[in-house]
Amino acid sequence: MDAQTKFKIKHKLNFPLLADTDFQVIEAFGARRMKSLIGKPFLGIVRMTFWIGPDGNILKIWDKVTPKGHAAEVLAAIQAGKSENVEL
Repeated sequence: MDAQTKFKIKHKLNFPLLADTDFQVIEAFGARRMKSLIGKPFLGIVRMTFWIGPDGNILKIWDKVTPKGHAAEVLAAIQAGKSENVEL
């Protein structure tokens, strides 16, 4: 059993996981950018969240996400969107 399958089972996820080993999706969404660590530049992955509607359109983008508290922020936006009749 591969690592993705184990992760999916462990966290009881009901959706497929993506392994973007050639960076096609990451680059299409603009999540691979120049970063710096101890003054040395490198090409890295930026944590981002995309709220994608059922029609496939992006409703909101959170750029440069900090994991702590982010899930609550996304949930609040989705709940507010439902109250504003955002097409979900």
